[in-house]
Amino acid sequence: MRRRQERKDQRGLGAASTRRELLIALGATLTTWPFALRAQSSGKVPHIGYISLGSPRSNGAFLDAFKAGLRELGYIDGRNIVIDVRWAGDSPSALPSLAGSLVKDQPSAIVGTCIPSTRAAKQATQTIPVVMSVDGDPVAAGLIASFARPGGNVTGTATLFEELIPKWLELLTTAAPGIHNVALLHNPLDVVDPFYAGQVAQAAKQVSVDVVQFEANADAPARLDAAFAAMSEKRVGGVVVLTEAFFAAEVERVVSLARRYKLPAIYGFREFVRAGGLMSYGLSFRDYYKGVARYVDAVLKGTKPADLPVEQPSRIELTINLNTAKSLGLTIPQALLLRANEVIQ
Repeated sequence: MRRRQERKDQRGLGAASTRRELLIALGATLTTWPFALRAQSSGKVPHIGYISLGSPRSNGAFLDAFKAGLRELGYIDGRNIVIDVRWAGDSPSALPSLAGSLVKDQPSAIVGTCIPSTRAAKQATQTIPVVMSVDGDPVAAGLIASFARPGGNVTGTATLFEELIPKWLELLTTAAPGIHNVALLHNPLDVVDPFYAGQVAQAAKQVSVDVVQFEANADAPARLDAAFAAMSEKRVGGVVVLTEAFFAAEVERVVSLARRYKLPAIYGFREFVRAGGLMSYGLSFRDYYKGVARYVDAVLKGTKPADLPVEQPSRIELTINLNTAKSLGLTIPQALLLRANEVIQ
């Protein structure tokens, strides 16, 4: 699902610089378009499909962020747009049938929230626009021909959080020197969880720390409290929180537990640090889903997916909360503060 070789081939021969130029032009175009007028002009309320693994409890935070992005563009679910959400639970095998049933309803667009759901939508239709929101390499996965010229009926956004994992561990051990073991907070129901756990274990070797896994998920939310209590008992030196929808829905709770047990933690989403977490290296998931909404807006207005370059986050930011550092008894090195894009005091 996330193979490095295809990604390296894709980025060769100056493709990265070309893609940046295309994305700058794309961003300028998408952000200057007016609010949603399609419903008023055609008299028909657009209907879009949304396919996701998980459930409203486990993955609802990302759906809510997507809806918020649409509202900023003038689309209100149930008023001038209809979002038909299909949940696959923890069964990726259910995705093709969900996509097939959506296609029968002839929506104006389909949103795929991961590589398997996007692949299911693409296999179900070659004409309905598919807007992807995936973590992984869509070229290697066969969803698009290239980032700059996706071809076919699939476009959208993609992240590569796996590439941030080594940096998460480096930053955490720099902020809290002397760490010997790190807790990995993960969701075992996530289909890519084993891949991420392996990547964290591999990266940990580079900074000479051991990784201890702790789990929690929407089906057993009480495990979140138990996980942090167990971290404290195991005397872990810090925590890596994966970029998973359930944890994004529990920002306040996760941050509060890390604070209670005096555990330095690093996150992939900026929202955690603004809620009082120690540091993040990544992006805002709410801002990310605004980008997904812009792609939906574009295809609803008639732009062909093949003409929309696929967007990757152009800026990965380091955010540090100095108040939290002080409460943990940490003195953040000046060199690390100078690298930060935002320091909360």
